[in-house]
Amino acid sequence: MYEFSSQDLLQLQAMGISPERASQQLESFQTGFPQLDIVAPASKKQGILAPTKAKIQEYINIWQEYLKENHKIVKFVPASGAASRMFKDLFTYAEDGVETPFITAFLQHLEDFAFASELKQRVLEKDENGLSNGKLIVKTLLEDMQYGYLPKGLLLFHSYKDGARTPVLEHMVEGALYAASNNMVRLHFTVSHEHLPFFRKHVGDFLQKYEQKYGVRYDITFSEQKASTDTIAANPDGTPFRQSNGSLLFRPGGHGALIENLSDIDADIVFVKNIDNVVPDSLKKDTVKYKQLLAGVLVEEQKRVFERLQDPTITDEERRLLNRPIRVCGVVPNTGEPGGGPFLVRDEDGTISRQILESSQISNPELMAQATHFNPVDLVCAIKDVEGNPFDLTEFVDPNTGFISHKSKDGKELLALELPGLWNGAMAKWNTIFVEVPISTFNPVKTVNDLFREQHQ
Repeated sequence: MYEFSSQDLLQLQAMGISPERASQQLESFQTGFPQLDIVAPASKKQGILAPTKAKIQEYINIWQEYLKENHKIVKFVPASGAASRMFKDLFTYAEDGVETPFITAFLQHLEDFAFASELKQRVLEKDENGLSNGKLIVKTLLEDMQYGYLPKGLLLFHSYKDGARTPVLEHMVEGALYAASNNMVRLHFTVSHEHLPFFRKHVGDFLQKYEQKYGVRYDITFSEQKASTDTIAANPDGTPFRQSNGSLLFRPGGHGALIENLSDIDADIVFVKNIDNVVPDSLKKDTVKYKQLLAGVLVEEQKRVFERLQDPTITDEERRLLNRPIRVCGVVPNTGEPGGGPFLVRDEDGTISRQILESSQISNPELMAQATHFNPVDLVCAIKDVEGNPFDLTEFVDPNTGFISHKSKDGKELLALELPGLWNGAMAKWNTIFVEVPISTFNPVKTVNDLFREQHQ
């Protein structure tokens, strides 16, 4: 174990990080992470369920019956990321004034953005001819309206007659449409510390309106990524990176750290979906239909597993393999989207498991080329055991699936450690079912210009 100084130990104690954990992370910089034994991409022939229309309706019925019972359903939405990457091209334009095709498209489609009304008003207050000044428009959006610094969840995405909606509000609507149990809709957003007051106010401003509109009650909670999940940074030689005052440098461990936030949720079933994958009401039909499908598959599988676990003929090995959290993952036919997807992986004990892998985990380009589906982050999870007790989800993480990246601070190179991703290594030891869902359920917003696409109008 690395020998930390007394000052280091005080710093670790204040952050809730054990010296053993920090030492293991430092060791990872020296040893790296083992490559996965990937058997094959999952496909409809092997590992992906593609139910018929009749079967889809059967699963939807199962879910609707489940909602009538006394179960606690939570919609879990990671929402801490800032939207700065959405506006990368606008930041460049604000600096150099060079009008690229991206900027031309942005200015031509100004009327199509849900934030257009407020933006135009602010611009005209500054300059009555301001709407012909592209640089003024962009700077007003990024700086005056703070769109370059706010989280995605608080940006206006979609226009409606009764006012524009943010992704937070769209998730509230979604929750009312497929996750209301006893008329109660529970949502949990993970947010950054500095944005928490803004999320609270935003939800508070609309809570009564949406409760009345959808005939439900909302229970909306928030959490922050825990400091104890930060990872230690290292110099290129693997020794601890120290700041100018001599203290150790820790960095956020990536979205995989949120497995602890998810483990703290008290729920029978949890939906997990990214903050920016939302659509206006006119296109929500498929979203609702296939969320119910995934949930119905989960309920049916959990029932089967629980019955088997209570069977006196079950073997210890079978019990070990079945007594785990369960997740049903929607996967979308591959259309060339970047990112990871569903694969079959041989585990250390020789069993084959279904895993969602990131492209950085797949060293063989041929395997990537063979992939028929990708991961839209569309999960429904069962996180309690057969006796109704919550699993400790941290026990089902594969610690060997983190990765190391090269960063810098104050002009000095450093090595950063990313924890296993939330739906990758952090759920590696869950029991997983892949279900094909259509591309219409995947509509992320990666750049601001995605918002004038048909799917967001």
